Amino acid sequence: MSLFCSCYPSRCAGDGESEEQSDPHHPSQLRMEKDHSERQDFRLHLVTWNVATADPPEDVAALLHLNSPKRADLYVIGLQEVYSGLLRFVSDMMFDDPWTHRLMSTLAPLNYVKVSSIRMQGLVLLCFSKLEHVPFIRDIQTTYTRTGIFGYWGNKGGVSIRLSLYGHMVCFLNCHLTAHMNYATERVDEFEYIMDSQTFDCKKASRISDHRLVFWFGDLNFRIQDHGMHFVRSCINKQTYSLLWSNDQLIMLKKKEALLQDFEEGPLDFQPTYKFDLNSDTYDSSGKKRKPAWTDRILWRVQPKAPSPEEQGENCVGISQTKMKQLEEDEEYPLKVRQDFYTSSMEYRISDHKPVIGIFTLELRKMYTSPLVRLQAEGDWSADMDSMVLCCPVQPFPSSTWDWIGLYKVGFSSVSDYITYAWVKDGEVAFNQEVTQVEVQECRTVCSHLTNLQMI
Repeated sequence: MSLFCSCYPSRCAGDGESEEQSDPHHPSQLRMEKDHSERQDFRLHLVTWNVATADPPEDVAALLHLNSPKRADLYVIGLQEVYSGLLRFVSDMMFDDPWTHRLMSTLAPLNYVKVSSIRMQGLVLLCFSKLEHVPFIRDIQTTYTRTGIFGYWGNKGGVSIRLSLYGHMVCFLNCHLTAHMNYATERVDEFEYIMDSQTFDCKKASRISDHRLVFWFGDLNFRIQDHGMHFVRSCINKQTYSLLWSNDQLIMLKKKEALLQDFEEGPLDFQPTYKFDLNSDTYDSSGKKRKPAWTDRILWRVQPKAPSPEEQGENCVGISQTKMKQLEEDEEYPLKVRQDFYTSSMEYRISDHKPVIGIFTLELRKMYTSPLVRLQAEGDWSADMDSMVLCCPVQPFPSSTWDWIGLYKVGFSSVSDYITYAWVKDGEVAFNQEVTQVEVQECRTVCSHLTNLQMI
């Protein structure tokens, strides 16, 4: 069995600090400074795939590179056009959809936990973490934006997950933008609308652009314009993909649209991922004969470094304390991103799109290395007896009446997989009258879900 403390705060960590947290001489701060002398690399495996309403394949090992000697620390999977017929959609609201279930059942035995997910009709976004990182992924929030049928329909739009990874604010945005060759400008307008409209309950990063790191991916639907079908297919056959780049709509628009210019993308050294005949590697042979395109993309944006007061000179008069604190934090806890791999996965043929995989190394210095609480089972545990677990806070944090205690089997796949749970509050807390009763005393509680920190 596994014991976990989960917390979900009413505000984002960093919006306010206790006296102990802000005191540089407090033991927790001294420990933090000592632990943060070295930077550490984190491996992120990101997938985007328009699955064209198909059910998942039996084997997703190649999609997740499970045979690679280097395993990811985080998996983020963005799907588009997941089947959302009425009966299936209602069923998926009560149970995990087939894609989520397949990915969880594949990753859970390898010690990965689904830390967050969000669905808006056919758009699905999933985030999995190695178990060892779970206590340090905090401030988890999700949101969505509809752009289909004048913003009333969710067949197009964006879904996002934002979180704090060892103190660094990261946002993942999965989009499905409007289709067809002639709507490139409309796609940029949709993206701008999504960026402006999505907000989070976090003063430190209330908008997508406020995050230290943003990943933008999905079926962005940008096409290759001007070049004819024969030239495009000839370049694909000869693998001279670079001859097509100058006419890729997204690459062209990045040169003139300010919103896109901060986003980076690796070279498109793989064949266009759309549109294929089902169950084949043959481009569209129907009467429409759609021109191949790199519709499925992965981009990222590291928040531009703000100029220091010295660099601003006279213009720095009146610079806010918040901005100064952010400058100091960026300097003390740098974050760098390197893309190690960017390609399509041609072996999957269930959709008219091929999945696109991006693997990244995040080099960062941890802002904290200790969990908020430590858990310990007290006495001998037996399935037919009441049991106790003690939870001692390691750092001060805002508690909530919604904090709860969960008991999990080893190898659990998500926070909702608890066998039983109890609310954390003063006095006695009962799982139920037949199963378990837990006592909470001062700094001793049971392993709980800490609602005020939006974390497990």
